[in-house]
Amino acid sequence: MHHDVLIVGAGHGGAQAAITLRQRGFAGSIAIVGDEPELPYERPPLSKDYLSGAKPFERILIRPAAFWEARGVTLLRGRRVVAVDPVAHTVTTADGGAFGYGQLIWAAGGRARRLACAGGDLAGVHTVRTRADADAMRAALPAVEQAVVIGGGYVGLEAAAVLRAAGKRVVLLEQADRVLSRVTGEALSRFYEAEHRAQGVDLRVGAQVRDIVGDGRQATGVRLGDGTVIPAQMVVVGVGIVPSVEPLLAAGAQGGDGGGDGGGVAVDAFCRTALPDIRAIGDCALHANAYAGGRRIRLESVQNANDMAITVAKALTGAAEPYHAVPWFWSNQYDLKLQTVGLSAGHDVAVLRGEPAARAFSIVYFRFGRVVALDCVNAVRDYTQGRALVERGARCDPAAVADITISLKDLAAAA
Repeated sequence: MHHDVLIVGAGHGGAQAAITLRQRGFAGSIAIVGDEPELPYERPPLSKDYLSGAKPFERILIRPAAFWEARGVTLLRGRRVVAVDPVAHTVTTADGGAFGYGQLIWAAGGRARRLACAGGDLAGVHTVRTRADADAMRAALPAVEQAVVIGGGYVGLEAAAVLRAAGKRVVLLEQADRVLSRVTGEALSRFYEAEHRAQGVDLRVGAQVRDIVGDGRQATGVRLGDGTVIPAQMVVVGVGIVPSVEPLLAAGAQGGDGGGDGGGVAVDAFCRTALPDIRAIGDCALHANAYAGGRRIRLESVQNANDMAITVAKALTGAAEPYHAVPWFWSNQYDLKLQTVGLSAGHDVAVLRGEPAARAFSIVYFRFGRVVALDCVNAVRDYTQGRALVERGARCDPAAVADITISLKDLAAAA
């Protein structure tokens, strides 16, 4: 079967591409191929509201089934693309199906990175990337007294918060010398470490995991580098994703080095890969980002997926504009709402605004005298007003930024 636009990946990026194409009057046929059996749904709540049971699955659907039917978007669910033929303009799925395309949008994201050590595939070792992952964790929880979370990024910390709220003992292991080391500065890392410890999490940084121990089938603990075994009835692994781009690379697309740039598939400012009529968006798209100083990076965020989808939809409907969107992220842990705008990596100055002890504060990051990012904890006004500082790369007096009697709106207006 042939589709004018074939979208591989039924997450935020793939769904947004289809939605925006229809909003912009695209009348051709559109199909979304997704490897899960579900309708397109929001992924961030999996480690937060959905895992905790605060939201049923229906409330995290991106759109209900009737929406896709009304707009003539075909959903090919439970099918995984394993090969791309850029000459014939076809893709092949794992079940042997073949689909032709006029334009291909690759929005496949990535899969949860598994532990490479022995025991990583035992029952009781969980990742949090899909609905099935979260459902498996929820089903196992009644038998869990102690859980070990491996990885101190957003997913690991959010899962730890949910597990503590469920009354479980939690040990969190982070290999680096601080949590959130890839995404924020040291002061915020230390704040969250202290917060999790105050909530009863046994949080250990600089922790080396040797292997997962078990009875041959079920995980029973985690062995550290010094030989210590931490008992656990559940092990949660949050150590990043592996970009799902193998079929594109095999077809001749350019990839990253998998090291400093995070791998993925390389795209230009219009999300075009090196292959004709194939674009890539979202978590797997390696692109030069203005807010990272022009470095090639992958951005694992809803914002990036949605904005790249809009970039592609505009290009396919005759209104091409290069991708240039300020990055933003969020994370909910306990009663703390973290909102981040910009990218703090490579900052040379970090300015505290407010008082962490009050559990409402911001950290403003500078690079070469310009504002590049804000981390706002329970500080929605700073987040909203500080966005303009990041968008403009504003030059501000750090002392004025630290003064909470001066609004960031006024600083942005004066910049």
